[in-house]
Amino acid sequence: MPPTSPSSSVQAAREALAERLREIRLDAGITKRELAARCAWSEAKSSRIENARTAPSDQDIQAWCRVCEAEDQAPGLVAANRQADSMYVQWRRLQRTGLKQLQNANRPLFESTRHFKVYCSNVVPGFLQTPGYTTALLRSIATFRGLPDDVADAVTARGDRSRIIREGEHSFAIVVEETVLRYRLGDAGVMAGQLGALLTAMDLPAVSLGVIPSTVERTMWPIESFTVFDNKRVDHEPLSASVTITAPDEVVQYLKAFGHLHRQAAYGADARALIVKAIDTLGDR
Repeated sequence: MPPTSPSSSVQAAREALAERLREIRLDAGITKRELAARCAWSEAKSSRIENARTAPSDQDIQAWCRVCEAEDQAPGLVAANRQADSMYVQWRRLQRTGLKQLQNANRPLFESTRHFKVYCSNVVPGFLQTPGYTTALLRSIATFRGLPDDVADAVTARGDRSRIIREGEHSFAIVVEETVLRYRLGDAGVMAGQLGALLTAMDLPAVSLGVIPSTVERTMWPIESFTVFDNKRVDHEPLSASVTITAPDEVVQYLKAFGHLHRQAAYGADARALIVKAIDTLGDR
């Protein structure tokens, strides 16, 4: 299983990069001393890099690959190295000025992306949220984290950002777990409105919405919610951080996972039936 915390994910990324550099050196048939001499640095630096004690610079990686005659691998390794530096950003840092700023900070990325792949295992995706649902969700986040109370402004900002689902040249492939339809954020009225909005969203030409039934035999286990931007970047948000993934080999893993999840989902009339069933059960609580 992958690391469960953002900090352990960062360390795992650094160790994976170090191991790959070691394999490249071994495949080239040269020692750490020889590599160091050709790169014009100390043998100790080669050891520190290979043991993930020192993070290499982009130039270090390029030099390493050049002397090992593996220059074609340098771009992917540089991307992985940059990801290890920036993939983990504490929520406290992102949200220190409140939730509205966080919504606006991502707006250029959302507007420039043409193809979204979204998987949610815990909440309704932001693109499809009603104001009432967003209010309940963001208020719980602000309370839990002790953030400035700008929930009303943040709800407006999220709504403005989500207009791209009806405007511009964008496409949205969205998959949610059936349990997302059952988790109650807000009262029964809020949830009824949100589930009704999902039914409406299914008619939007830019949206493909699938629901994975809770009774389906799994070939891909439920994982953390994530969004893929133009098959080049993945964002996912565990409790304490925002993690951004851009290394091509890791993005490919998320694309593969999305493919499995997509194939397990119900669409069309079957998905509508699951949503309607969730609406019908609101009065049972």
